[in-house]
Amino acid sequence: MKPHTRRLSEPRTALAFVLVSLLFLLWGLANNMNDTLLAAFRRIMSMSDLQTSLVQFAFYGAYFCVALPAAMFIRRHSYKSGILLGLALYAAGTMLFYPAGAVASYAFFLFAIYVMAAGCAVLETTANPYILSMGPAATATRRLNVAQTLNPVGAVGGILLSRHFILSELHGADAAERSRMGAEALAAVQRHELDAVSGTYMLIGCVLLALLAVIACVRMPSDRDTSAGGSGVAAAFGTLWRNRRYRYGVVAQFFYVGVQTGVWSFTIRFVMDRRGVAEPDAAMVFLYSILAFTAARFLFTWLMGRVRPILLLAAATVCALVCTITVIAAPGEAAVWALVGISGCMSLMFPTIYGEALEGITGDTAKIAASGLIMAILGGALITPLQALVSDACGIAASFAVPALCFVVIAVYSFGIIIYDHAKQR
Repeated sequence: MKPHTRRLSEPRTALAFVLVSLLFLLWGLANNMNDTLLAAFRRIMSMSDLQTSLVQFAFYGAYFCVALPAAMFIRRHSYKSGILLGLALYAAGTMLFYPAGAVASYAFFLFAIYVMAAGCAVLETTANPYILSMGPAATATRRLNVAQTLNPVGAVGGILLSRHFILSELHGADAAERSRMGAEALAAVQRHELDAVSGTYMLIGCVLLALLAVIACVRMPSDRDTSAGGSGVAAAFGTLWRNRRYRYGVVAQFFYVGVQTGVWSFTIRFVMDRRGVAEPDAAMVFLYSILAFTAARFLFTWLMGRVRPILLLAAATVCALVCTITVIAAPGEAAVWALVGISGCMSLMFPTIYGEALEGITGDTAKIAASGLIMAILGGALITPLQALVSDACGIAASFAVPALCFVVIAVYSFGIIIYDHAKQR
């Protein structure tokens, strides 16, 4: 049977598949609103690139801290319980934006972002292996790519929300002009801008609570683990550590999330530098990047019915590396559009690395394996500040040397898998 004729999921799991796929949209929304938050906080609080990168450090740091406890939670309870817990934490984080804005505290905002990201981490740790389990193993990677097509839809929604309800409310004054304002005038401007941030996130929180109520009332396929936790987890980690495909997949995922976060975090700043425009106008190029990401995700998902996913990953990584070098070296508009091209190339990377790393891993071990791949999202917390340091020291274009090195690591992984699989078949 040809790959594209194989069934993606079982009919009995169709409703669950749709509801769980919606979660991919929701954390896509959060991830990409973060990228615009960097530009917003840089303007509102007159910060450096390194200071604003703490937004990503808080967000992706939560993934590292929460992924393993989330995996143990769903092992003891169920995937549905994990989803409900994740939605509750996500909603709580968005509601904390209100007191953070009221006291105008950057540290409080970072705490709210951390709580929100903890919810996203639980959702990702739960939803990815849940989707993989909803059908034949032969189509698992393709099925995950189908569910992940909603992730960039959420990303587009996040950019539009940020552009129209946050960035459009920013005062035009730059850091120098704000330093000349009186204390009361500056406080009034910042209060208005922070209210726009808080109100937008609280609106998202209301949507999350509504979805939580729906999923709580819907019967979902169960996958409960009744085994004792401690020794089972240790044994699972031992098994996973001996699996080179998985072990190196975690490394590749670390660098992929780092490169995605870095590229998108600095897209608005790069366009402002190259074109000399304000944040709302630069955000349009970020929107084009996410649209390219979305269109390419659909294209690659279709191609996976005809071409092995790992081959597509290798080709896309090489193209991404070429685009990144163009961003560093090319002048003017060529660099801007190469930056858009990077997003198109990245579209299949997360779910494909995820699916390839988990190949052959099933049952409760897959839940622990999923937590390792989600913990690898720590790359977004560590690589983004590194790129910010290079940007502050050497300029925004030079900082894209960091993403270039990340793509080299992903290329080594993808070509390594191709060579390994070819050798096995001989």
